[in-house]
Amino acid sequence: MKLQVALDVLTLEDALALAGKVAPYVDIIELGTPLVKNAGLVAVTAVKKAHPDKIVFADLKTMDAGELEADIAFQAGADLVPVLGVADDSTIAGAVKAAQAHGKGIVVDLIGVADKVTRAREALALRAKFVEFHAGLDEQAKPGYDLSVLLTGGAEAGVPFSVAGGVNLDTIGRVREAGAEVAVAGGSIYGAADPAAAAKELRTAMG
Repeated sequence: MKLQVALDVLTLEDALALAGKVAPYVDIIELGTPLVKNAGLVAVTAVKKAHPDKIVFADLKTMDAGELEADIAFQAGADLVPVLGVADDSTIAGAVKAAQAHGKGIVVDLIGVADKVTRAREALALRAKFVEFHAGLDEQAKPGYDLSVLLTGGAEAGVPFSVAGGVNLDTIGRVREAGAEVAVAGGSIYGAADPAAAAKELRTAMG
């Protein structure tokens, strides 16, 4: 299982500083949507340049113009680009076309998708690299939120998947047991007093 860190910060300076601290312990560096919107795709280029050995995930959350948006992100240095699962199949297919041209990958993000299991299987049929069972920050803040629904869905879908939405030291073992290929940690790393130590602890807990 790979460990992905979500850089949910707003400036390139903060992103580079955080990435520098946690890079030794993670496999994938994700530039969060607010960061990409605030700093632009130059942030993708800068992070990839600083960490060429890491997989860079540019979280555009593409909903339309799949081929175009994926293409510009790949040109900027991204290795993975997510398309929203609620987007039309043609949007996913267009993004996959761009990925194939660059030798990169498309991830289908299931945030907001009601039937995640069915859509996960459809996404793989459209040649997504993997799907992300994802609960956003707003959903996680709701009373009673439980990561279990994502883990159950991922295991049931029977396709390569990542999990994002409450991954921490208490849940990382369950994420592994569910069969996830990637565990995405955000707040449990960037919100820690010592992000490097937090990332190292997660890496160790992954086994």
